Amino acid sequence: MPHYRPEEAAQSQDTTNIHRSEERVLAELRRDFTGHRIWRAVRGGGQLGDWVASLHDPSAGIDPTVIRSDPTELREALSDEATRAKAIRR
Repeated sequence: MPHYRPEEAAQSQDTTNIHRSEERVLAELRRDFTGHRIWRAVRGGGQLGDWVASLHDPSAGIDPTVIRSDPTELREALSDEATRAKAIRR
């Protein structure tokens, strides 16, 4: 019969909250940068890794793939991509 361990339940709840938060951030990035396909890379062992964006609309960026270690850095890089693409189109 399994035993209830409060520390394991709390850790599981923390993991669930982090996962939901990351899903929300991912959805926001996808909403704001529709010219890119955005996802999380998966490391060995199934853990989530870097934040990745691949260019699907050439008017949305220059580099075919943008990879950053966190969503804030990816957002900044994709904003820079949009600026660079806009400058080239002029």
